[in-house]
Amino acid sequence: MPPRSNPTARQVRLGSELRKLREASGMLAKEAGTLLGGGSAQISHIEAGRWGVSPDRVRHMAKLYSCGDAALVQALSAMADDHRSKHWWHAYRGILAPGFLDISELEHHATYIKCLQPVTLPGIFQTEEYARALFSSVIPKLPDEELDARVEHRLRRRAILEQKSPPPFEAIIHEAALRMRAGSRKAAREQLDYLTEVAGWPCVTLRVIPFAQEDFIEVTQTVLYAGAVVPQLDTVQCDTPFGGRYLDAAADIDRYRALLDVARRASLSPEESQGFIHRIAQEL
Repeated sequence: MPPRSNPTARQVRLGSELRKLREASGMLAKEAGTLLGGGSAQISHIEAGRWGVSPDRVRHMAKLYSCGDAALVQALSAMADDHRSKHWWHAYRGILAPGFLDISELEHHATYIKCLQPVTLPGIFQTEEYARALFSSVIPKLPDEELDARVEHRLRRRAILEQKSPPPFEAIIHEAALRMRAGSRKAAREQLDYLTEVAGWPCVTLRVIPFAQEDFIEVTQTVLYAGAVVPQLDTVQCDTPFGGRYLDAAADIDRYRALLDVARRASLSPEESQGFIHRIAQEL
């Protein structure tokens, strides 16, 4: 089987975690490849996510690397088994850029989600009109087919909150995002009304950082923190002008966890936030 030309972010993460286990054991790639019946090239492809690996092979590698963390090994084995399942976002492969599929996959597998939104509302809470207005502003202008596909994909991401056991979702939104109008006055009002409705869902905690808050001014980037079944597999996704960036180094995870904690303390309570959003909507 030829190597994957475009591994998903989750496949890359699995390979990265296997590399961490090997390096922690002090074993060189060449030695590991020999013990697995291949060579250093095989290990390189696996650790880059370019070659698939079975759950049994993951467990064998973990044993070879003397990893005694059973929960982590089980989680990695489950990641290796993902290729057997087909999910709704696979229908957009070849239609949308891989980053759109990666964020859907990240949210689908998250045990809880936290996000910080400085100037736009969380994608998963956007109405069709709001999302269409955002994508319509992309330069150069998107073809109609891609615009429609992006909007449809964004709305379908909401499925994780409509399932029987949705992951807890905490969104911290700056007042700038609430007042930044996308589309017409009517569309903006409908978006804020929908956001108020979403804030009442049992799995959703919504908090607002008002302009008047002087203790938090870090509003430079959108951050999505996806909790995993084991903390070692938590992932941070940051939006950049060049697409989403995925972070999994322990230092990065700790830094963004601390950032979200600071943002949470600087925000209004969920009850105050709902009233705050309602007042802004009334002003439109």
